[in-house]
Amino acid sequence: MRQLLLLAGLLAAAGGREVWMQYNPGWNGSSVNLLHVRAVGPNDTLHYIWSSIGAPAVLLVVTEGTSSALHVNWTQLLSPTPDGAIRIEPAGSVVYSTAVVFTKVFEYSKANVQEEVFYPTYDLSDFSWDSVNRTLNHTALTAEFVGGPATDPSGSFSNGSLAFRVTAYETSGRDETLPSLLHTANSSKVEFVLAGAAPRGNSSWFALEVATVEEAGVVQRLRLARSIDDEYTPTIFETFSLVAESRNDSSTLSFLQWKATAYGSQAPKREDSIQCHSGSLKAANWTLPRSSIVLAYFGEGVGSTYTISAVNISFGGEDGNIYEEKRYLSWSALLGFGQPPKDTFSPLVISIMAVALGTPMVLLVVGSCVVLFAQGKRYTEYEPIN
Repeated sequence: MRQLLLLAGLLAAAGGREVWMQYNPGWNGSSVNLLHVRAVGPNDTLHYIWSSIGAPAVLLVVTEGTSSALHVNWTQLLSPTPDGAIRIEPAGSVVYSTAVVFTKVFEYSKANVQEEVFYPTYDLSDFSWDSVNRTLNHTALTAEFVGGPATDPSGSFSNGSLAFRVTAYETSGRDETLPSLLHTANSSKVEFVLAGAAPRGNSSWFALEVATVEEAGVVQRLRLARSIDDEYTPTIFETFSLVAESRNDSSTLSFLQWKATAYGSQAPKREDSIQCHSGSLKAANWTLPRSSIVLAYFGEGVGSTYTISAVNISFGGEDGNIYEEKRYLSWSALLGFGQPPKDTFSPLVISIMAVALGTPMVLLVVGSCVVLFAQGKRYTEYEPIN
């Protein structure tokens, strides 16, 4: 528990960070993908370890001090028993660790209000992935995992792909493109992109299954925040946050945050918005996400020692035909340590509210002055009739 309390102090002290990206550290091959993002602050170091070995996943580890390092035993990692192949040293510097795994993509059509037709599930651990090194941009701090099913009987991905785009941040700010997520230096962004894949039904909906792995003493909660301020993401008033909290004091340790929208264009505009729905958070009915890096870091006993939860995030609705028309779907989420960023009222909305609330008062004051002036003038000009 001392370490959990220490996390809040470390992140509170962190401002900007120095960020490095390294592809397959200690390995010369490109047949598999492991991307290490190291973000060093004044008193701590954040490690994001992304990989498409098995199901696409990211390990999030925060350490005390600025000298912690990632060590990968590649022979063990690529073996059938990867337990212990990934570690952060010195081990005593680790304050908190968690994992997010993108396990499956579901496709289904709504034949009517009461009936849904499901198609064979896309298991992301069965996908083949291009080399991330081709897309790695050390200046922009971005990279992209692009893949497709290893076997594609329906031919849906003959001209399509599925991707996870990763962005790291050195400072706080806001993305320029929709949904204009507000981020901090304690967070990174992942964008799920389905492009060109042919739907297998009319007005298909898609859903992404996201699983989390948490250590003992930590509980996952799904929160919904509503706001009337939609300047940065027009017409979208809901933000979801999947947060990891300490059971003892409810302090927030990590988060996955997204707005209730996806988009059907590479350069999204308001009219490209696709409804985003989030299912309830459930305990996973399997012991472990099919991800080698999760096993490699947490070990074989993760199913009994750690808590695994999952949530489905679906895209569709009355606007479900947007993907069918444009063959493009993108959904962005922020993940990181500590409290998730919280939007406040934007300057534009504050100005509008000030004008809206101030106008009646101005009219009241002006009206009163006019009445008093008129009354004063009437009495001064009054002449009695004799």
